[in-house]
Parts: sequence; structure tokens; C-alpha cells
Amino acid sequence: MSETNQDLWTDPRCTLLSIERFGPFIKLADGKILTTENNATVISADNGETWSAPRPIYDGPGPGKPSSSGVIVRTREGIVVFVYMDIEGFKWAWDDNLHQAAEDVSLNVWTIRSEDEGLTWSGRQQIFDGYCGALIHMIQTSTGEIVVPIQRLLHDPDRHGICVYVSADSGETWQHSNIIDLGGHGHHDGAMEPTLVELSDGQLWLLIRTNLGKFWSAYSSDKGLSWRVLKPTDIDASSAPAAMIRLASGRLALAWNRFYPEGTASYPLRGGDNNFSSVATSWHREEVSLAFSEDDGETWSEPVVILRMKDRGPSYPHIFEPNPGELWVTTQFRDETAMRLQESDFV
Repeated sequence: MSETNQDLWTDPRCTLLSIERFGPFIKLADGKILTTENNATVISADNGETWSAPRPIYDGPGPGKPSSSGVIVRTREGIVVFVYMDIEGFKWAWDDNLHQAAEDVSLNVWTIRSEDEGLTWSGRQQIFDGYCGALIHMIQTSTGEIVVPIQRLLHDPDRHGICVYVSADSGETWQHSNIIDLGGHGHHDGAMEPTLVELSDGQLWLLIRTNLGKFWSAYSSDKGLSWRVLKPTDIDASSAPAAMIRLASGRLALAWNRFYPEGTASYPLRGGDNNFSSVATSWHREEVSLAFSEDDGETWSEPVVILRMKDRGPSYPHIFEPNPGELWVTTQFRDETAMRLQESDFV
């Protein structure tokens, strides 16, 4: 590993990026890279070295103004779709004695779209009314559907589940799936913060954050409208989300926080009180690991720690492939970092 300061070190095959944006990113038709910044977009024409001034997305009245808490995709048809949380309408309170959320908690989800590479936006609409705990990932399938999982608060007992929203018309209209529920009890318990890919056979695969020591999988055979297969994986994980994408090479890439730090078999546990969660689990977030799969996630390469920040919290990774074989891995929670690596150096 190469040490860059007293707290942070990286795998020598990685290069730290001095960018001030951490994704999600999309690539436009002209090769420029776009990301969102509050209620605006910024664009880089030099592979992230410099960025344009923010260009506002929406300046009209009412709730549902775009925020940085969202996911974005550019379809093969050239439509940019942004799905985001209404941060201005955020309400949250939790009663530790009753082990439940207040009745009026709120964090709705909205969407807006652009037909001119993010210059102008239209079709702003609310697609979810409730409390969305997170938006992590969104994809377009091989047959054109836009698929975005929405984490939602469930009750009796209070916990989180997942409902997947699907658009077959580039974000103009949306349908939602059944609820994916793993049980649990607590404001950080349940089925949470999934990432997703389309498998070679056309199935969609959600990789779900849990407090159960490993990721769980959910599968859909109808482009995300129903999820009837739910099972644990063999991928050990702390209570934190992963980033998983299909690369241009066809491989899958996965970045995540493992259950234990590398080379150890212990870590302090958190929860088990029906407030954080019904079971105690690892919240290890000092290391980000990377692995690749050649067979749609059936097996993975040996995980490699690519980032370590002792006593810190690099987590909520995002993977972006600006050019075939070139990966940006960023973290977005507590400690924002950005690294560039080459797929060929790891596989």
C-alpha cells in the first residue's frame, strides 16, 4: 500500500483523484462527464480535472426541488433521467422508548428528465410518497426499462424495506414492484440500500445491505416489476451498502465494506436494541474492498483492500467507468475520497 498521509493509504495500483465531486456520474454523447450538485448540474470536459459552473436544474415553485441525494442515468436514447429525494421536505424523529418513528416522518422521491443532455429539464413529478431512507443506484436494462430501487420505511415493527420503481418510457411514467422485506426492527434495520445489475439471462439482481453479516440477493424475471426470489449471499459485509456495476468488459465490479477489517476476526458490534437494529452487527467502515466476477456474481475474485482510513468512515462507494477499463471509485459518506484504477491491473 502507498501511504498518502497519516490516516489514509491506498493500493499502489490506485491513483487518488483531486476532484471535488463524488458521483453519481454519467457520460454525455460528446464524451463530457456530468454530475449533480444540489439543484444543478456540473460538467467536466477533461476527465474530471476541472468542472463547469453549476447550471440550475429547476427554479420554479413548490416542493420537490432537485437535491444532491439522488441517482442519474443517461439512456441509450439520449434521455437523462434524475431521481432524487425532496430534502427540503425532510422530516425525521425516532422514539427510543417506543422503538418507532414519528407518524409524520417524510422524505419523498421525485424525478425529472432532460432531452438535451441536461441543458433543460421537464416532467418533474413525485413518484414516491413516504419516507425514503436512501437512493443508491439506477440502471437502464437491455430492453430499455429504467429501474431504481427505493428504500422505504415499513411499520409494526418499524424497519426498512425496498420497493423498485420501473419506467418503460424513459422516465415519463412509472410502475412499482412488490415490497422486499427482510424483517428486523430499528431505524437502521431491514432490507436497505441495494445496488443492482442486469444478469446475462435478463434477470435483474439486487444486492441488499443487511445487518445479518452478509449481503442478501433479490431477483426479478420481469424487469423489476416483481421480486420473488430472496436469499443470502456468501459475501460478508458490514452494515453498509455496496456499489456493483457491469463493466464494458462484461465483468461485474463490486466495492464494499467487509464485515471485519482485513486480517482480523473481530470488530465492535452495534445495535441489538430495536432502535438501531434488532440484532447487533459490524459497522466496519475503515476499509473499502474491491472484487470482480467473470460469471455474473456466482464467484468473485479475492477481495482486495483499495482504501484504508484508520478510525474513519469511507463508505457509500460509487463506481464509474468513464472509459472502458478505467474505473473511478469514490466514497461519499463522512470521508469523501476518489480514486482512479485500471481494471487490467486487478484481473
